[in-house]
Amino acid sequence: MKLNILCIGDIVGRPGRRIIADKLKALVKERSIDCVIANAENAAGGSGLTPQIYNKLLRYGVNLITLGDHTYRKREIIPTLETADNIVRPANFPTSAAGKGTAMYKTGKGPTVAVVALIGRLFMKPGDCPYNMIDRILPRLQQEADVIVVDMHAEATSEKIAMGYHLDGRVSLCFGTHTHVATADERIMPKGTAYITDIGMTGPHDSILGRGVESVLKSFRTQMPYPFEIATDDVRMNGVLATIDSHTKKAERIERIRIDAETSDATSYDSDDGKPEYLNNHF
Repeated sequence: MKLNILCIGDIVGRPGRRIIADKLKALVKERSIDCVIANAENAAGGSGLTPQIYNKLLRYGVNLITLGDHTYRKREIIPTLETADNIVRPANFPTSAAGKGTAMYKTGKGPTVAVVALIGRLFMKPGDCPYNMIDRILPRLQQEADVIVVDMHAEATSEKIAMGYHLDGRVSLCFGTHTHVATADERIMPKGTAYITDIGMTGPHDSILGRGVESVLKSFRTQMPYPFEIATDDVRMNGVLATIDSHTKKAERIERIRIDAETSDATSYDSDDGKPEYLNNHF
């Protein structure tokens, strides 16, 4: 059975959430999408996720949510991480860390999609080996799920590409997140896994990775802390759409998706974001 799986790149702040609210359901209908996976670790004020935003993303049509290095930036999400079965933090976080590393979604057609989040180790905070961790997880998931998707949340392109080759033929789709810039290397790998190094960002692109240009430039030029406010212009949804054969577990096609917002909205934050981190000068 053919499944169409949409993976949405890092949702940044209220502008990123608004385009999901405005465009996702129509896209799902138009492209006959069976499962929507979204990285939401920057969805709350640009860093972290709140329970309110988690619930709204589900209402907008997201089925599975992945997180990365900002998983615990908003502490109020921790109870949700402990109880919900459709949201994952990196599986190679310590085993004592709140949340789960895998989640599953049963599609309307019947087959089940599993998602795994992993975090890289180059230029990132220390984590357990992502390669060893996925090797431990896969035997169980291969018995429980019809399709396995991996979100490799990493800074270095080399580390993401290496994971793609490591997983080729063992999962149906491996996509990269974290760097917020879509890469042009989407492909079906030799053993049948769909792959892309980074699926890009869902949010304001007249920006530096979703943040206001002037404040980021000031910080880079002076080495002093400045608040990285969320930008608002040129809002786009970026991601990939992959077609997977649930019987063979192999990908048949992968394409980059870009949807532009039709209207602008000057609002950077709202009450769902939680308390803005005005001294936040990181991505």
